[in-house]
Amino acid sequence: MSLFSAAKRAYPGQTADQVIPPRPAQRAGTTSVTNETALRHSAVWACLRLRANLVSTMPVDIYRRVGGIQVEVPKPPVLVTPGGPGVRMIEWLYSSQMDLDRAGNCFGLITAVDGFGLPARIELVPLCDVTVRVRKGVLKYLIAGKEYDPSEVWHEKQYTLPGMPVGLSPVAYAALSIGEYLSIQEFALDWFGNGSVPAAHLKNTGRTITPEFADETKRRFKASIANNDLFVTGSDWEYNPIQAEAAGAEWIEAKRFGIGDVARFFDTPGDLIDAMVSGSSVTYANISQRNLQFLIMNLGPAVVRREDALTSLTPQPRFVKLNTDALLRMDPQTRAATVKTQIDSRVLAPSEARELDDRAPFTESQLAEFDRLFGNKNAAPSFGGAAPSGVMT
Repeated sequence: MSLFSAAKRAYPGQTADQVIPPRPAQRAGTTSVTNETALRHSAVWACLRLRANLVSTMPVDIYRRVGGIQVEVPKPPVLVTPGGPGVRMIEWLYSSQMDLDRAGNCFGLITAVDGFGLPARIELVPLCDVTVRVRKGVLKYLIAGKEYDPSEVWHEKQYTLPGMPVGLSPVAYAALSIGEYLSIQEFALDWFGNGSVPAAHLKNTGRTITPEFADETKRRFKASIANNDLFVTGSDWEYNPIQAEAAGAEWIEAKRFGIGDVARFFDTPGDLIDAMVSGSSVTYANISQRNLQFLIMNLGPAVVRREDALTSLTPQPRFVKLNTDALLRMDPQTRAATVKTQIDSRVLAPSEARELDDRAPFTESQLAEFDRLFGNKNAAPSFGGAAPSGVMT
């Protein structure tokens, strides 16, 4: 994104390259690291996929407060099919979260507005098509070669700095770590694909051979291998495959280390993408505890930012909440104990607990069955007329 004017205005006396994170198109190692090539890194893909999967599958609810109570209200179309009839909320959230987590920014064109003047349709655009410019204090967006006013563009950002109109790109700052991994990957492909060294060494230990004899021997050897046939020699030939020695090279360990390094850039614990560092271990009492730690320390801030951005699509005083209960699913035993504690402490009614499990309230026949099995310990009160003294109604 072109931000040279913004840099001069926000940071006088400094050059643009001192304050603007480098655009992720630099070369690191022997590969060019961009938002697209970074996805070839397994850890980058895993981190982005995990975060986008979780955020996009959280139910989007809209509320307003009535008499101090949070009341759910119907969702406007922009929170159901934000990209139009063919793009539902789950796809839109996934795509935009991918861009936010890898580039720090997400852009879309506002192609329709509602009766309140708020966006009714936001069509996401590729990052590579967007340039952000600040000239004489005026912010403009250039998308696919066409200039747009900020009122026509949906711009969501994270990882921000004061005075910067765009968010910082994790891919740009992790370019060295990503480039190292991709370079090692490319080297391995060249090595095992015979691009760097010969595939093997066929040596005659008995005598010195002429180039013509060497070519003839090589031709016969390759023909035998190609036909899955036997190659017959005397006692004066030694065959040493070269690639097998590369398996113990130190670059394999460097590649393994790079996975955990990249996971830190993308704010994702290594164990959640199967990239635990050798010699370390993290133990949790149950899966709920692990998910809670991930939500609070890693994903929670991104969820709050997204809620704030989506709230701007609704008329005041309504607000948007992403339901994180899906992430905090408990094992059956822990869940049952938690619900029982809430019912016993009068925080949760049995009917509400059943609703959490998508079950209808108890019927009279079910209640009668409980009475027969366990006795009528808590019969429903029947006062007839006025309530007895000391009983609230």
